[in-house]
Amino acid sequence: MDEFPKVLSGWSWEENKLFEVALAVVDEQQPDRWEVIAAMVGGEKSAEDVQKHYVVLLEDLQYIESGKLDQKLGGEPQSVCWTDGDNKHCWLLMLTAIAYVP
Repeated sequence: MDEFPKVLSGWSWEENKLFEVALAVVDEQQPDRWEVIAAMVGGEKSAEDVQKHYVVLLEDLQYIESGKLDQKLGGEPQSVCWTDGDNKHCWLLMLTAIAYVP
């Protein structure tokens, strides 16, 4: 279960949970915030890695809150696409399953 999402994001489920906890406890005004969060996540994540992961999280939240993501599952498949530099990624949503389409 843990390997599929890590292939997509480079972050394991455990790393994501540690990241979420670190975001909750490390003050936004702390000068070395990203270094502290990286240390809390552990592993090989750098301050730059966690800051980039935070930006992706914010973009995901903005997309969800914008109402552009139709949360109804079932019927016709729906695509959610985004670009990362020169690469385009898509999620294909079907019924209760989510499939990644590169």
